[in-house]
Amino acid sequence: MSSAQQSASKPSAAKKKMASPTIRYPFWFGGSASSMAACVTHPLDLGTTNLCETVPPSRANSSDALSIQIVSRNCEKLTWAPAPQVRLQTRQGNAPKTMSGTFVHILKNDGVIGLYSGISASLLRQLTYSTVRFGVYEELKTRYTRSGRKATFPALTAMAVTSGFLGGIAGNFADVLNVRMQHDAALPPDQRRNYKHAVDGMVRMAREEGFAGYFRGWLPNASRAAVMTAGQLATYDTFKRMLLEYTPMGDTLTTHFSASFLAGLAAATATSPIDVIKTRVMSSSQKQGVVQLITDISRTEGMGWMFKGWVPSFLRLGPHTICTFIFLEAHRKLYRAAKGIDDGKN
Repeated sequence: MSSAQQSASKPSAAKKKMASPTIRYPFWFGGSASSMAACVTHPLDLGTTNLCETVPPSRANSSDALSIQIVSRNCEKLTWAPAPQVRLQTRQGNAPKTMSGTFVHILKNDGVIGLYSGISASLLRQLTYSTVRFGVYEELKTRYTRSGRKATFPALTAMAVTSGFLGGIAGNFADVLNVRMQHDAALPPDQRRNYKHAVDGMVRMAREEGFAGYFRGWLPNASRAAVMTAGQLATYDTFKRMLLEYTPMGDTLTTHFSASFLAGLAAATATSPIDVIKTRVMSSSQKQGVVQLITDISRTEGMGWMFKGWVPSFLRLGPHTICTFIFLEAHRKLYRAAKGIDDGKN
């Protein structure tokens, strides 16, 4: 075969790898895959959530506590409740200061089962938040591509932002429960909420704080979920397509792992500045606008402030993102096999 013929065959081979009719997968696939991933990464999630900055007892009881979110740059989870009722979701003064120390502390006091403290709330969050964001994203993408248009990165990002925002609203109440139940294991016994499970937590939240408690902090939570989803879903599809088109890699586990790893990096990087800003705003005792806050910390700390806490954020997001997409691709593969669709198709 001549060199011209060989070069002509390469693009056609790449097109063959990508060529496939659009398949509408079940809406719940994303929530199911994310729930499976949560079962794998929950202990790591628990360790990073409990690595929070110490709050002096005087501040914990002070009136300037306002509505506390979280007061550590290294924690991304949010807990919202009014100061008179909330128990600060922060590390106590005598609590472990490292992730390994946190694991040892939990194992010593609660055993292996303590590493899965709050798993019911974590699963509830994935079954609400992730089901909606994945389901809406895939539906929008299917409708967009069925008209013959190619889903470019800007288009995928717009779809991901929309679906992530909706998912953040749907899963807001479960996110609050998730943080509270995870953090309980690191608290002294007399300070624990001791929710029996997610349903018990929902009932008690409604009874003690009212149904409005389910939606406290919904706007920043949903906004962060929008950025998170763009950083995960849109980048995963883009990286996967690039790997298939420009490398010899096929639609295999190696490709899924590589694309999801890169998506985890992108998500951790995209959400890091948001986490730092929200942390500073909510932990500050002074009234300060977001623009002024950004100006002040940029002047005093340089642009490096945007990535404080990036490592613990990636330690949670990276493994969960990888597991989620690997499980999601497994769902898709089984679905194609059940429907008799060529397994080489996406």
